[in-house]
Amino acid sequence: MRQALFKTTRILLFLSAGIFLLVLAFRDISLQELIEGLRSANYLWVVLSLAFASAAFISRTYRWIMLIEPLGYNPPVKNTFYALMTGYLANFILPRLGELTRCGSLNRTDRIPADALLGTVITERIADLLMLLLLALAVLLIQIEFFGDFLFNSIVIPLHGKVSSTLDLSWKFYLFAGSFLVLLIILYLHLASRLRRFSLFARSEKIVRQVIAGMISVFRMEKTGLFILHTLFIWLMYFLMTWALFMALPATAGLGTAAVLFILVIGGFGMAAPVQAGIGAYHWIVSVGLGLYDISREEGLVFATLSHESQALLMIVLGTFSLYMVYTISRKRKAASQPEC
Repeated sequence: MRQALFKTTRILLFLSAGIFLLVLAFRDISLQELIEGLRSANYLWVVLSLAFASAAFISRTYRWIMLIEPLGYNPPVKNTFYALMTGYLANFILPRLGELTRCGSLNRTDRIPADALLGTVITERIADLLMLLLLALAVLLIQIEFFGDFLFNSIVIPLHGKVSSTLDLSWKFYLFAGSFLVLLIILYLHLASRLRRFSLFARSEKIVRQVIAGMISVFRMEKTGLFILHTLFIWLMYFLMTWALFMALPATAGLGTAAVLFILVIGGFGMAAPVQAGIGAYHWIVSVGLGLYDISREEGLVFATLSHESQALLMIVLGTFSLYMVYTISRKRKAASQPEC
C-alpha cells in the first residue's frame, strides 16, 4: 500500500513540475493564436520529420543489439524495436522509467537478464550524452558570442547551482564518505565468500556484476566503428528532423543551419529534464532559444508545440503497438513453454 502511494505521489510530483513549466511557457499566450500558428504549418514537412525520427529509432534498435551481442544473446530486431518503443511510451508516465521498461520488455520476449540489459542502456545513454556535449561545443565554436550567453545563463548556471546545492557539503563529509566506501570494499573482499551464503547478498552481487558486464560490453564489440556510425546517424536524423520542422513553419523556414543545430542542442537538454518526456521544459527552453533569432514568443511556442507533440504522437502510437506486441509474444512464449497435458 505504501509503495503504491509512493509511486503515485512521485508520478504526480513530476507531472506537476511539467504542468508548471507548461504554464510558465504558455502564460499570456492566446490559444487562438497558437491554433492559427499550427494551422499555418506545412504538414508534409512534419511527416518528413517523423520519417527521420523513425529512421533514428531503427538505428537505435540495431545499435542496442550490438551492445547485447557481446553478452551472448542475439535478440530479433523486431523484438528489440518493440522493447525500445515501450520504453519511450513509459517515459510519459515517469522520467527515466523507459530505461527500466525496455529492459523488462526484452526480458519478457527473449529471456535476456534485465540487469545486464540495464548496463547496455547506461552505455547508450553515455554515448548520447557525449554526442550532445560535442554538439553543444560545436554550437559554441560556430558563434560563441551569439550562443554563449544563452547556454551559460539558461543551462550552465542553473545546472551548476543545482549541483552546487547538492554537493555543498563540508570536507569532513567527503572524508567520512570516502573512508566508508574504502571500508565497504575491504569488507567485501574479506567477507564476500561468507556473505554469498545469504541469498539476498548473492542476488545483489549478481545484479551488480550483470549491470557492469552490460556497461563494458561496448569494449567487447567486434564492430566498434559500426557502433560509432550508428550513433552519428542517429544524431544526423535528429538534426534533419529539426530542420524539417523548421521548414514546416513560415516563421522558422528562413533560419539557417546554425539555428537548427542550436535548437537541437537546447531541445536535447529540455528533453533530458526530470519531467515526463520533457513536457513543459522542452517548450520553454526552445521558445526562449528561438527568441534569440527575433522569433516572437508565440511563434516559438508554435514551433515547440509542433515539434514536441508530433514526436510524442509518433512515440505513443508506436509505443502502444509495441506494448501490445510484447504482451502477445511473451504470452505465446509462456504458452509454448508449458507442457502439454
